Amino acid sequence: MIFTPPIPDIEFETADVIARYQDQCLSQAIYYVATRSPWYRKMFKANNIDPRSITSVDRLTDIPFTTKADLQQHNDEFLCVPRSAVVDYVTTSGTLGDPVTFCCTESDLQRLAYNEKKSFMTAGLKPGNIVQLMTTIDKRFMAGLAYFLGIRELGASIIRVGNGVPELQWDTINRLHPDTIMCVPSFILRLLDYADQHGIDYRNSSVKRIIGIGEGLRDANLNLNLLGTTIKNRWDVDLFATYSSTEMSATFAECPYGCGGHVHPELIIVEIIGENDQPVPDGTPGEIVVTTLGVEGMPLLRFRTGDIAARIPGQCACGRNSYRLTPLVGRKNNMIKLKGTTLYPPAINDVLDNTPWVANYVVEVRDSAAGTDEVIVYVGLNPGHPDDAVKELKDRFRSRLRVAPMVEVLPVDAVNRMLLPPTARKPIKFVDTRSKK
Repeated sequence: MIFTPPIPDIEFETADVIARYQDQCLSQAIYYVATRSPWYRKMFKANNIDPRSITSVDRLTDIPFTTKADLQQHNDEFLCVPRSAVVDYVTTSGTLGDPVTFCCTESDLQRLAYNEKKSFMTAGLKPGNIVQLMTTIDKRFMAGLAYFLGIRELGASIIRVGNGVPELQWDTINRLHPDTIMCVPSFILRLLDYADQHGIDYRNSSVKRIIGIGEGLRDANLNLNLLGTTIKNRWDVDLFATYSSTEMSATFAECPYGCGGHVHPELIIVEIIGENDQPVPDGTPGEIVVTTLGVEGMPLLRFRTGDIAARIPGQCACGRNSYRLTPLVGRKNNMIKLKGTTLYPPAINDVLDNTPWVANYVVEVRDSAAGTDEVIVYVGLNPGHPDDAVKELKDRFRSRLRVAPMVEVLPVDAVNRMLLPPTARKPIKFVDTRSKK
């Protein structure tokens, strides 16, 4: 099987054409899982659902949600092909629970390459660009492999450096002159600090574009957030954010206008669900629920991602008519109630990322003795920090968030070990040890 989307440029069609096209793709996906997936065959039968009745996106609400717990507890039942057809095994990061295994066929890898090719094109890349990849491509990590496949499919060049090691990153930039780097955005601050300390003239380097993964660069109003602003003020390059997950097998990438992450309608259907588990109006934040299209190995219907964002309808300045997603507000399961104030981890991160003398940090939320949420921030400090760094940092939290978490100063190396334990594929900045009620 070869992944061949019928209309590769569907996002430039009218909204009506896109809607009819997604209805057609959904019917094909429903038929496929109804005949191939042990899990979904069982689900349709248990809920007395005739799969043939799901003929349009607005009928998706007739189908129960698929949850992370379903994938964890019944992983093998989601596989729609014989094991002999699996060519690559990947797992989710397991940041918020046990990792889940995903099985990819040759067609799925072709689909991943297509997805990332379109996402890189959305961000303005073309054949001839040189991309330095500062993420791992091993450790069962789907994203790093997808980036590699997508850049090859696009016809651009790729330099696989991997994560960390600022010295090696700058040596590679100076030797091979990439115009684009792809990494976790907060790592850029470490790169810039290293450059300042070692006399590297990064402002006149070959790098003109940064594509960020895993962390937001914009706020809900689509303006650069504190992390994005800090990077932009120090290094005047073009910044692009992306949003993706292993379960989606798709990426939402910003275009040069920075007006949200563009959906590829031939790859995924997105619902935004409110507290009552019903769809909310466009522009209203809610949980992202996805249905994958064109996946052969382990397709998903109505998978609850736990991520909170809103859909943006209407034509973008780039000419695309498919809807976009706002930057993530946070994760539903990560919502924190601190001293009566509702917070998501990105708001805490923004304060820390905008504090120049904070070298690194990990945020932990746990149950207090009274049963409420308790937040402690472990920070490593750069030289030249204030004498009373804890008080200064708490004042910064109060000025931005109205409340302050507990702050504990640790050696930078100790925080680094918390951030990057031996099995980690990306920094673990948030740890939630609360009991699940």
